[in-house]
Amino acid sequence: MIDQATIVKVGIADMNTVKAPELIRTSGLGSCVGIVLYDERRSIAGLAHIMLPDSSLSKSGPVNIAKFADTAITELVNKLGELGASKFSLKAKIAGGAQMFQFSGTSDVMRIGPRNVEAVKKALNTLNIKIWAEDVGGNSGRTIEFNPATHELMIRTVNKGTHII
Repeated sequence: MIDQATIVKVGIADMNTVKAPELIRTSGLGSCVGIVLYDERRSIAGLAHIMLPDSSLSKSGPVNIAKFADTAITELVNKLGELGASKFSLKAKIAGGAQMFQFSGTSDVMRIGPRNVEAVKKALNTLNIKIWAEDVGGNSGRTIEFNPATHELMIRTVNKGTHII
């Protein structure tokens, strides 16, 4: 009998954490970015699926902290700490940030994917978390799945198939 690992699914503008042997997955990464933070020694990981670079873009009401790079990463670090991860041991892998549509002109407003990637890298740098691998940009959507036991991030795209970083 083959053991089936539990797969925790993370929605858009959402985040969650897992401990090995669980896996964590998100789909629908177009201009969005999936950020995996993990503690190798403790086999703990978290995944945030962010949509926008900066919470200051929120116009009204309470902010969904998982929606924005600047707030999601800090919250994910806190959640991993509650599970026993050391914030000094955290490593990152990121994927997504595609430019899904072609626009005429050079307006920065329509460059959501690249702006998301820049914001994620800035937030991780501020927290002194190193990015160990990335698969960002392009014009294809992605599905990602992380295994905290092996530290492998499986990335599936329509045009490129599946690869691991």
